[in-house]
Amino acid sequence: MRYRLDLTLRHSEGALTRVLGTAERRGFKPVAVEGETRPEGDRWHLQMTVEGDRAADGLHQQLAKLYDCLDVQVQPCQ
Repeated sequence: MRYRLDLTLRHSEGALTRVLGTAERRGFKPVAVEGETRPEGDRWHLQMTVEGDRAADGLHQQLAKLYDCLDVQVQPCQ
């Protein structure tokens, strides 16, 4: 199943690597990643599509624990 993740991250070194690594360790394969800087400059918005056989709840919980992740929303792709 495919899920779309909407994340707000701190603009810090390695944040994207940590997010991608967490998704892969939870059994999800990233298939699309798009990001943009927020006007404030210290945050950026990341939209990522992942594919996997597991439920997205575990991924949501793990991403929410990351220091860099200020907000995460997960929804199934149509």
